[in-house]
Amino acid sequence: MKNGFYNFLFFISITLIIASCANRGTPDGGEKDILPPVIVKSIPENYTTNFNSKEIRIYFDEYIKTKNLTKQLVISPPMKTQPDITPLGSASKYITIKIFDTLQPNTTYAFNFGNSIVDNNEENPFKYYRYVFSTGSYIDSLSVKGNIKDALNPEVDDFVSVALYEMDSTYSDSLLYKREPNYITNTLDSTTNFKIENIKAGKYMLRALKDENGDNKFQQKNEKIAFYETPITLPQDTSKTFELKLFAEAPNYRASKPSLVAGEKIIFGYEGDYKNTKIELLSKVIDSFKGRYYKDEKTDSLLYYYNPKLTVDSLIFKVTNRKVIDTFTVRIKDKERDSLIVNSDPKGTIGVEKDFFITANIPFEKIDENKIAIRDKDSALVDFKTEYNSLKNSYALKFNKTVDNQYKIQVLPYALTDLFNNTNDTLNYSVKTQTEYKYFNSRIILVNAKYPVIVQLTDSKYEVIAEQYIEKAQPVDFNFLDPKNFFLRVIYDTNKNGKYDTGDYLKGIQPERVSYHPDVIEGTAGFDEITTLKLLD
Repeated sequence: MKNGFYNFLFFISITLIIASCANRGTPDGGEKDILPPVIVKSIPENYTTNFNSKEIRIYFDEYIKTKNLTKQLVISPPMKTQPDITPLGSASKYITIKIFDTLQPNTTYAFNFGNSIVDNNEENPFKYYRYVFSTGSYIDSLSVKGNIKDALNPEVDDFVSVALYEMDSTYSDSLLYKREPNYITNTLDSTTNFKIENIKAGKYMLRALKDENGDNKFQQKNEKIAFYETPITLPQDTSKTFELKLFAEAPNYRASKPSLVAGEKIIFGYEGDYKNTKIELLSKVIDSFKGRYYKDEKTDSLLYYYNPKLTVDSLIFKVTNRKVIDTFTVRIKDKERDSLIVNSDPKGTIGVEKDFFITANIPFEKIDENKIAIRDKDSALVDFKTEYNSLKNSYALKFNKTVDNQYKIQVLPYALTDLFNNTNDTLNYSVKTQTEYKYFNSRIILVNAKYPVIVQLTDSKYEVIAEQYIEKAQPVDFNFLDPKNFFLRVIYDTNKNGKYDTGDYLKGIQPERVSYHPDVIEGTAGFDEITTLKLLD
């Protein structure tokens, strides 16, 4: 009896051990499963020719699921009607692809799953799996490879779509806005390299998109683009490595219908570059009529104020931006006017080489400098001059500052007058500069530069902290910087207009060349640093 009990325990122990070994999952305390799933079979088989099926099944040796399939999956050539692919998230031992599109004859199709197929337990990916078939008698085997760079920043977007458009009788550059490409791939989230495979011989144009909405078409307003200027011929160009620079186009200017939002205040919305916009009143008004407008700080709109109040039903405006001319009629109603609000910038600490700004919500009409006084910490009067920016509706108070000093700015009543003849009350501001030991100074030496260039120091998000326009070889000094990490960026101002110009796809214009120093400039308080950047020819 006793021996029978021990035999029973021995039998149970052996059974549990066998069951544990047979189980692919990881019991508590065991080794973690790091193996990806394995394909057992595919129906039809991968790389099938003369394909005519409406359903594909891919079987695995364990339970799998798909992860981020909508981002990872790339079908080349794209299908007009998307196939139904299961499972989506839930576990299964096979993937089913149901095809609804009418397939093109004599065409090789590829389903690029990226890293979307993972096992159910540990989510080990079956990396870069491709299911390929041909509706013809052979599999196309040509390819195009290359890499993606960002035109302005050193970091590159993930999930960039790279496409080929066949240069047949229907091709035009505008197809990128209207039609899906002939072949497509994706850089996914782990590399800036790309490779388009299973292409047939022919002549193609190479394009890339940061395709935000996943429609394989270019939306200028919110998507980046890259293009190779000349056609690619296969198989001759198969061995080449192509570089594409991704850039955001300056959106085309477009005006929105304006509307009255307060008493004698009209908002003019727009898209694109507003700086060349001119607003002109076409309606006949009295001689004393005045209209002013400035850029709203928070929205893409111009705020237009006028005086005096008019007893009319509507006003007609002409809005011009370069060659774009629009005419708008604005309904006029009796509304309450805005009250004058005056603001200042900066507050607290001011840079030694920075200006002090006074702004308002209603356009300024005039300033009386005799009613403004600036005194340093010794109460000595500081000379200043003012400069008005109409598009920002701001007065810059320009005066010389020294380190470790404090400046009190007093603006007496009636110093500022707005379009409605409102004036300010007494305004008192106080700003200070820091000691020289709290600033960082940087000197930049450029080697092999082709002038003119724009030299910039940016923060970690590549926002410009300081810049200078340089037209000849000379040291570039940035002084009195707040201590932080900087990136050194140099822009080749090819057209000599003093600013960075992005590309224009339809005009075939690439963005201006940009170079970065490979190392971070570590700005330490109280220190000066010299950085040399050798630019490539």
